[in-house]
Amino acid sequence: MIGAAPFDRTGDRNGTRPRTLTTTAGDHHLRIPKLRQGSFFPALLEPRRRVDQALFAVVMEAYVHGVSTRKVDDLVKALGADTGKSKSEVSRICTGLDAEVAQFRDRTLDSQHYPYVFLDATYCKARVGHRIVSQAMVVAVGVAADGRREVLGFDVGDSENEGFWTSFPRPLKTRGLDGVNLVMSNAHTGLKKAIGTVFQGAGWQRCRVHFMRNVLSTVPKGSQEMVASIIRTIFAHPDSDHIVKQFGEVTTMLGRSHPWVAEMLTNAQSDLLAFADFPQRHWHQS
Repeated sequence: MIGAAPFDRTGDRNGTRPRTLTTTAGDHHLRIPKLRQGSFFPALLEPRRRVDQALFAVVMEAYVHGVSTRKVDDLVKALGADTGKSKSEVSRICTGLDAEVAQFRDRTLDSQHYPYVFLDATYCKARVGHRIVSQAMVVAVGVAADGRREVLGFDVGDSENEGFWTSFPRPLKTRGLDGVNLVMSNAHTGLKKAIGTVFQGAGWQRCRVHFMRNVLSTVPKGSQEMVASIIRTIFAHPDSDHIVKQFGEVTTMLGRSHPWVAEMLTNAQSDLLAFADFPQRHWHQS
């Protein structure tokens, strides 16, 4: 940096300044040379350096789960960082992640065709202001024709109402998501209406996992495994004709022992078998 040979004191240096390098092996106290002209800062010490990404991951994971700043500090010290992490450092680390998340959420989607899209939500605890509250985390997963899956987008809201579901997929289309043939989700009323509004012309496939949960919630525990096994046989056939035939046989069979289950199947037949109208090589993807 200053054109000096090893052990050559040129006078272009102006002392040092202290810097603590925090790693999973503990803290290292370094002295960074100060130059009279220009500046010198080792790349090793740049923010998000490799040696402390494990600590950053711990801090961010703890933060999103609502762990207090004091407990985060205690946790980091337990991992070997004597100085811990102050409240401002925790905020800085987590703020640095926002840019990466925004870049992922705003990327274009027009470079790949996704004929199939899964939409789902789960409730999780999130920090809102100074409180930990329950929030709906919604996710869209696209399935390409070759079977490759990719998270297309996600959002967090207060509830799974129709307005929230409608506003969620609109940016996906703005970012280039087009040509969707089939959307898979649960039977949430607001979600179904949103799919019809945003993905006009696309079919709707009712999620078999959610449907099975709904069915088994009405079946005595001792019969749940048997009922589930019988219903699964519907989807084990290689072509649409055999699937439709098996659907009828299963409905008749369960109608004798569990008539309410047979009624649920009959009412949901078109929604559960929507995938059968698409190429068979894609069935395992939907």
